[in-house]
Amino acid sequence: MSDNLFKRFESAVPGPETDFLRLADGAALRYQDAFATAARYAHVLARHGARPGDRVAVQAEKSPAALILYLACLRAGFVYLPLNTAYTPAELAYFVRDAEPRLFVCSTKNREKIAAALPRVTFLTISDDGRSGSLVEEAAAAPEQFPDPQIGMEDLASILYTSGTTGRSKGAMLTHGNLTSNAQSLKQAWAFSQGDVLLHALPIFHIHGLFVATNVTMLAGACILLLPRFEPDAVFQALPQATVMMGVPTFYTRLLKDSRLNQDTTRHMRLFISGSAPLLPETHQQWQARTGHVLLERYGMTETGMNTSNPYVGPRIAGSVGLPLPGVEIRIADSDGNALAKGDIGMIEVRGPNIFKGYWNMPEKTAAEFHKDGFFITGDLGTIGADGYVRIVGRGKDLIITGGLNVYPKEIESLLDELPGVEESAVVGLPHDDFGEGVTAFLVCKDGAQLTEGAILESLQDRLARFKLPKRVLFLDALPRNSMGKVQKSVLREEYQALYQQA
Repeated sequence: MSDNLFKRFESAVPGPETDFLRLADGAALRYQDAFATAARYAHVLARHGARPGDRVAVQAEKSPAALILYLACLRAGFVYLPLNTAYTPAELAYFVRDAEPRLFVCSTKNREKIAAALPRVTFLTISDDGRSGSLVEEAAAAPEQFPDPQIGMEDLASILYTSGTTGRSKGAMLTHGNLTSNAQSLKQAWAFSQGDVLLHALPIFHIHGLFVATNVTMLAGACILLLPRFEPDAVFQALPQATVMMGVPTFYTRLLKDSRLNQDTTRHMRLFISGSAPLLPETHQQWQARTGHVLLERYGMTETGMNTSNPYVGPRIAGSVGLPLPGVEIRIADSDGNALAKGDIGMIEVRGPNIFKGYWNMPEKTAAEFHKDGFFITGDLGTIGADGYVRIVGRGKDLIITGGLNVYPKEIESLLDELPGVEESAVVGLPHDDFGEGVTAFLVCKDGAQLTEGAILESLQDRLARFKLPKRVLFLDALPRNSMGKVQKSVLREEYQALYQQA
C-alpha cells in the first residue's frame, strides 16, 4: 500500500465524529465528510482529464470547498498549484505557460475574464463561499470512494511559485515527503494534539496558511476554526473557541491596537505563533505585557517549509527565530559554503528532508542553489549565537555595499524601530555615484509623532559607524508589503532608484 501525505491525514483522525472544520456561523464539517467530498472532487478532476502527476492550478477564495480541493489533489496524486487571489489574468498567463496545468479551478465570478486571457485552458469553478460552482455541482453525483493511486513520499504534492518581485518567478516542487516531514516536526515542536483548535485566518495560497497551518493541524487530528480572512471582530468572536493561533506580524500589531486584547480574552489560549515576516521586538514585548503570552516566532521559506522555531518549552527570544527543527541542519557559511564560527554573519544554509525537490523546469537554477553536500542556499543572511539560536539579519540581496563596506539593514532598522515615534522602518541601498550604494532609511511614524530627518540622523550619530549612517531618511504613510505582510524592499529600490542622481 502506498504511503503519502493524504494517507497520513486519514490515519491521524481519532474517530468518525471528529470535526475537521468549524465555521464562524457555528457550522461544522467532520473529517469523514471532508474526505468523502475530497473523493468526489477527485472524480470530477479525473473526469476532466487529470491524471497522477498532472498540475491542477487553483485561484479561488478561501472556503471549506477550496481547502477540500487541496485534499482531493493529494488523494488522487494531482500536483496542487495554488495561486495568489490578487494575481491578474495577465499575471496568471505566466504560471499557466510555465506549469502547463491540466485544469484550472477559479472563482466563479472571475471565470469569464480569466478564460479570455487563457483561451486554451480547461476551467472548473468554485463560488467564493464554496457552496456552488461547476466543480461543486458536478461532484454532487460523484462516488464517495476514490481508488488509491500508487503515490509515494517521493512524488510531487505541490508546486508553489516564489513570491519574488524581481526576475522570473520560480516554481518550487514540494513532495509528499517534504510536506509530511515538516508537518511532523512542527506537530512535535509545538505540541499539537487532537484537543487543539487552530484559529485559521491566513490565506491558503501560501505555505503558511496551507502547509503549516493546515498540514500540522490535520496530522494531529485536530480541528481548524476557519475564518475567510483576518478581521479583528471575527478573531475576537472566534478566540474563545480556539487554543492556537497562527498569524503574520500584521495580525498581532492590529490586535494590539484593539482594547479587547487582554489577559482575560486570551487566557484559554496555549500558543500564538508568528511568521512569514520579521516580528519587531517591540511587538513581542507589547504582546507579552498585554496578554501574558510570549509570541513564538519561527523561520521558513517556500522551498523548505519551516527550518527553525523558538521552543514551545524554553526561552522565546525576541529578534530570534529560534533553534533548528528536529531533522533539520542549519549552518552559517561564506560564499563558498564553508561553515563560519558562532556569532559570524553569513549565508543561512539548510539541509534536511523538508528541502524541496528543485525548481520546476529550471535544472540549472536548481543546481546553482545547492552545494554538493546537499545544503540549500537560502539567500538569507544570519548568525547563530552561542546559545544556538538563529537570528536573521536580512536577505543576501538586501546587503548594502557602500564605499566597499558591508552594511546589514537589520542593524540600522533595529535602532530606528527603538526610537520614540517610529512605527516601523525599512533600510535599502540606492544607486549612488560616489559610494556605489547610498544607505537610505524609510520610516513610518506613529500617530501624532512629529519626526524630522535631522532629528533621526542625530539620534543615530553616536550609535552607528559613519559609513552605516543613512544618507537620507524619508517618511512614508506605509511600507509596501506583499499579501503575507513582508516588506517589499524591491519596490522601494525601484521607486526611489534615482534619488541620489536627482540630488
